[in-house]
Amino acid sequence: MTAFKSGDPLTLNRLYGRSSGHKLRQGQQELIDRLLPQLEIPADGELTALGLFGEDRPLHFEIGFGSGEHLADRADMLPDHGFIAVEPFLNGVATALGHVRDKHLANVRLWRGDALEVLPRVPDGTLSFIYLLHPDPWPKARHAKRRMMNDGPVDLFAAKLRPGGEFRLATDDPTYLTWSLMVMQRHTKQFEWLAERPKDFLGPPGGWIETRYGAKSRREGRQPYYLRYRRA
Repeated sequence: MTAFKSGDPLTLNRLYGRSSGHKLRQGQQELIDRLLPQLEIPADGELTALGLFGEDRPLHFEIGFGSGEHLADRADMLPDHGFIAVEPFLNGVATALGHVRDKHLANVRLWRGDALEVLPRVPDGTLSFIYLLHPDPWPKARHAKRRMMNDGPVDLFAAKLRPGGEFRLATDDPTYLTWSLMVMQRHTKQFEWLAERPKDFLGPPGGWIETRYGAKSRREGRQPYYLRYRRA
């Protein structure tokens, strides 16, 4: 596994802002109390497909799954793959658990908290996909270090993806898009951008399941951007 020094920004508590919103409905609270413990990622130890799912299988990692629509649809589409998904917002976790229950998904494991608490525990060269879909853009310049798209996390993505694995990023924030392209330009030895022309990142490619937030962006007149990178 990748080693990190004490005090490295990746090891610090990166959770900013709220972790819960309105009070959960009774059904949502029951999902948190009963279903989440069955699907919850262990609090420590290495995270392997064998340990999480009982067999070797391709692994996907979603950072900030929101309400879980993309996670549930991808997991339903690929039942022989395993999905590790992380979200700090309690209400989103509860909604995602509803999707897992309704679709009878056995290939999902969840963590309520920060992705950088979990991703370092995945063995290097293991993941087939990493998804970062509509992350908080932290638009103020003084908050830029809070963005998930920074050199430290991107180095971690590169370490955890297998050769040929794919990193997918979606955003509707032009500043975050520019920032992300700038960061990824510093990682061309690790990642190949899978875009040959502008329309390749102005619309979702085949097999890309759009999130509820992405659809909302379009309805409200904002342009979502879709970036795909292959691990070199």
